[in-house]
Amino acid sequence: MANQSRRVAIKNLVAGTAALGTANMLSSFTTSEEIKSTTLKGNINHAVCRWCYSSVELEEFCAATKKMGIKAIDLVGPKEWPTLQKHGLFSSMCNGAELNLVDGWNDKKFHAQLIKNYTEMIPLVAKAGYKNLICFSGNRRGIDDETGWKNCAEGLKQIMSVAEKNNVILVMELLNSKVNHKDYQCDKTAWGVELCKRIGSENFKLLYDIYHMQIDEGDVIRTIKDNHQYIAHYHTGGVPGRNEIDETQELYYPAIMKAILDTGFKGYVAQEFIPARKTNEEKLASLEKAIKICDV
Repeated sequence: MANQSRRVAIKNLVAGTAALGTANMLSSFTTSEEIKSTTLKGNINHAVCRWCYSSVELEEFCAATKKMGIKAIDLVGPKEWPTLQKHGLFSSMCNGAELNLVDGWNDKKFHAQLIKNYTEMIPLVAKAGYKNLICFSGNRRGIDDETGWKNCAEGLKQIMSVAEKNNVILVMELLNSKVNHKDYQCDKTAWGVELCKRIGSENFKLLYDIYHMQIDEGDVIRTIKDNHQYIAHYHTGGVPGRNEIDETQELYYPAIMKAILDTGFKGYVAQEFIPARKTNEEKLASLEKAIKICDV
């Protein structure tokens, strides 16, 4: 009986494997030929970060991304918005009010300039019809967690009424401090979530960068599910190296995208990997493949 049950189980397993082999499934290991034959499903709002393709002229980049089915471009400011609008693309994460990545809201000496910058930028974002405006905690420079939270909350609360009035969300990015951004303070999801709670506004949320958080804390899917209410936006990237999100790296993006969808997320997921390719044509091909991998 035991042998018979085992034979039945193996037979069923083989049949299931064969079925999987013929199914039209996308994974981080899907071939380029399979990618080309797949159309977008419409469940994910796809975006891409402009800086990763700076070698491609903006007009050409907009035309290429639009053709791929990408809906928006991340990390562009007011000067680039007219070009995006010309091509029917959304600015899914606006920038231009921040000082830089290291001088941020956790240090009071930057508050006056940051408050001025964001007070001026928020209405511009709203007038253009956009929603998200990026911000950063800044580096610790010896600032402990409690002081960092207090300083960020004190400064950000001074502009939250402007954000709320204009229906703009200030989005603080989670960056890893292990490899790329040494000493950055908002380097763990828990740190960012605590700041969200202290500010207490639906107009302040987090940018969950999957690449960065895989490096600093891992447990990506559970973290997303447990904290999705504090997340306004997502970035991708291959680990290690921040290159293509294919079989060369350790994350399985289809499962991550499914987890994001399961939370009811309706915002944008932006590709933010640096193509390990030489020509612009090859870089754009990598982007198109990544979009299909994430299109669950």
